Amino acid sequence: MVVGGVRELAAPFVAPGPSGVAVRDRLKHLTPQDEHVLRAVGAHQGALASRDLKIRCADGPNHNAESWAARKRELTKESSSRIAGAITKATHDQWALARRCLAAHIRSLDAGIKTLRHRLSLPVGAKGTKRAPGGCRSRSEWFHKSRRLKALEARHAAAVADWQAGRVRVVRGGKRLFNTRHHLAEAQLTEGEWRQRWEAERWFLAADGESGKRYGNETIRVTPDGKVSIKLPAPLAHLANTKHGRYTLTPTTVAFAHRGVEWADRVEANRAVAYRIHYDTTRGRWYLTASWQRPTVQTIPLETARAKGVIGVDTNADHFAAYHLDPHGNPVGEPHRFAYDLTGTATHRDAQLRHALTRLLHWATQTGAGAIAIEDLDFSAEKTREKHGRRKRFRQLISGIPTGKLKARLVSMAAEHGLAIIAVDPAYTSMWGSQHWQKPLTTPHRKMSRHDAAGIAIGRRALGHPIRRRTVPPRAHQSDAHGHRTAQADRHAPGREGPRPRIPGPRTRSVPPDAARTRATRTPKTVRDVRSDQAWVQDSLLLTE
Repeated sequence: MVVGGVRELAAPFVAPGPSGVAVRDRLKHLTPQDEHVLRAVGAHQGALASRDLKIRCADGPNHNAESWAARKRELTKESSSRIAGAITKATHDQWALARRCLAAHIRSLDAGIKTLRHRLSLPVGAKGTKRAPGGCRSRSEWFHKSRRLKALEARHAAAVADWQAGRVRVVRGGKRLFNTRHHLAEAQLTEGEWRQRWEAERWFLAADGESGKRYGNETIRVTPDGKVSIKLPAPLAHLANTKHGRYTLTPTTVAFAHRGVEWADRVEANRAVAYRIHYDTTRGRWYLTASWQRPTVQTIPLETARAKGVIGVDTNADHFAAYHLDPHGNPVGEPHRFAYDLTGTATHRDAQLRHALTRLLHWATQTGAGAIAIEDLDFSAEKTREKHGRRKRFRQLISGIPTGKLKARLVSMAAEHGLAIIAVDPAYTSMWGSQHWQKPLTTPHRKMSRHDAAGIAIGRRALGHPIRRRTVPPRAHQSDAHGHRTAQADRHAPGREGPRPRIPGPRTRSVPPDAARTRATRTPKTVRDVRSDQAWVQDSLLLTE
């Protein structure tokens, strides 16, 4: 229900666990012949993958099972049936990803066009509201925004035409690396270095796993003791150094430090394991990545995840603000902050995020909480120029928060610690948390920030409690007529504050609290005023026996 302009809030839910696992190790001590074979196989299969992707993009929405079978037959002649299957599968995944990106681009253009049309329809200088932007500040801005609108409408028309025709724009090796060719000086690369990186990114050295086959893979095989061998494609069979057209990397042994026992169990049981070989041109190193699927595990019920309390986490541009809440929604202990730095290279950002999540999970395990509550953030429609106007720093801020990578990593890492992830609606958490929790919890020895209070709000929403600390009593007889009520816990939960207990004795300050409930008239000193139901006895004045 929408009340007072507040939008409807989505119900919290437990995020599903990871469906797959990937581990990586370096291929060390390769001989020149080993590198020559890997380069030759990667270049040959990469050319086949590029040609297959071109055919798939040309088919567009007219693709069917017959065209797929024809493509696979052509690839099998120059490689093998298993390699052909891996190439066509990768091609389908890449085409589908491009279609999803095109749909997201169209939605973004729709949002920008809608916002611009609304602003241009208002008088110049019209003020906006919290729900809708205002008009342009000047005639000059109105003119430039009208030109911007025409440009977006042209892009939208072209994108819709591509969608209807089934056209996608895909670059094997990456569009960013492709455009770097025209900016070598800025990228601090020579033409030869760029060419080496470009060719390495377009290689195809991957194989899908097969359950029941020896060691879980016939194309790229890794034995339990770490020996790596590759099934060569037909045109390169003369490079084989073992029987059945295989090439074994002689001095190389692979030992996965992370999840090595789990990988070894799958390999020895001949369960499917997929492999990918990648060459890092910057470091001059070869890597092997092993991946496999996990059986689908049913998500635990929401009530079970709430039973031991939660850790409310507020995601920010440079840190996580976390607070521990008990099952009744009460903050426990002190706020915790886990900082990270998202500047620099992608590798540095990834390491910083992973380290912060590790510290967060270790602390959550120590507290004994059963789940971590986090906002279900999605800035895909919130970082456009049209929505936030000149707030360039704010757009850069929300663009820098890795929401997608954060959720994926947190779910995967939390599953290893036995913690559930509860996703909540992010609406109003910072505003209401600051309003109801920041000032009450601030003490001379505790500095509460707006982000710490938002963590409490997120945790209370995950537990199913209102964010506000206390429900306002009714105006009439706020204390005794209706009794005190709070929103700290569910109405049936033990320990919840109910009506104020009756204290024996009168409700006046002039009488001790241990007196009778209704004050009785004390016996007067005169005989005439004595009540009839009381006995009056006068003490003897004479000291007689």
